[in-house]
Amino acid sequence: MTASEKGFLLLCAELGDGLSPLTPAQLRTLRARVLAAEGTAGEPDRPLTAADLRALGYDAAFSDRVCALLGREERLASYLAVAAERGICPLTRVSPAYPARLRRLGDAAPAVLFCRGDAALLARPAVALVGSRELTKAGEAFARRVGELAAREGLVLVSGDARGADRTAQEACLAAGGSVIAVLPEGLSERSSERENVLWLCEWGWHLPLVPYRALERNRLIHALGEKTLVAQSRLSGGTWRGSEENLRRGWSPLFVNTDGGPGCEALIAMGASPVCLEGLNALGSLRSAMLPLFP
Repeated sequence: MTASEKGFLLLCAELGDGLSPLTPAQLRTLRARVLAAEGTAGEPDRPLTAADLRALGYDAAFSDRVCALLGREERLASYLAVAAERGICPLTRVSPAYPARLRRLGDAAPAVLFCRGDAALLARPAVALVGSRELTKAGEAFARRVGELAAREGLVLVSGDARGADRTAQEACLAAGGSVIAVLPEGLSERSSERENVLWLCEWGWHLPLVPYRALERNRLIHALGEKTLVAQSRLSGGTWRGSEENLRRGWSPLFVNTDGGPGCEALIAMGASPVCLEGLNALGSLRSAMLPLFP
């Protein structure tokens, strides 16, 4: 681990010690101020005192917080040692294996990720699938077909491991010999590293419990990790709708929507998403062909 990677983890990882880590935007601002200050190296793990930070324009409370975060070296070593025993490894924005597609999120790109499984999947071509937990027959058939075709065409399937569309597509992809990246709203403690062709991924910390806001936050990672994103089914509210609508506004990835996916899908198409139907997928037998010219 490099000094820069260690600095990112000290400042931005949840280590279960009650300290609130910096957000990616706060870290970016801190790095920019350190870089701009005369005679500093500009690295996020540079030894800084509270006086240094106040000289950079921070108040006493923030300065003390940063110093406390940087002082967690023993805690970090212990946290990572337990993670390694469980087959979990960290990735930071300065790690060589950090997925380039996440950088399209800008300031919302995660500073710290934790992985369990085959991290090499992050470098392969991928397609994302999102959708409702309560599926109609049409939504279920669409999700299953996307999983099957992703496997057939050598595309990693990115999803969220929620019941409904996520797991339907994931299981279909794995059953067809494909590979899956599952982006979780909670930590990785309960996820097996022994399942082949699966990478479990989470943000902030590998030990964290499930809380509702993390389920919404992780949606941006799913949309950004897929070179293209498909929506199997959506209501006019909920996580699938919010993530897809934000993707359309921010341009994380081209969005393709099941024409039989319900009122949310109809609204997304009206907002500019590209329509895709199950009959078209079956007739073409190819995700790439259905989404030309956006896939080579």
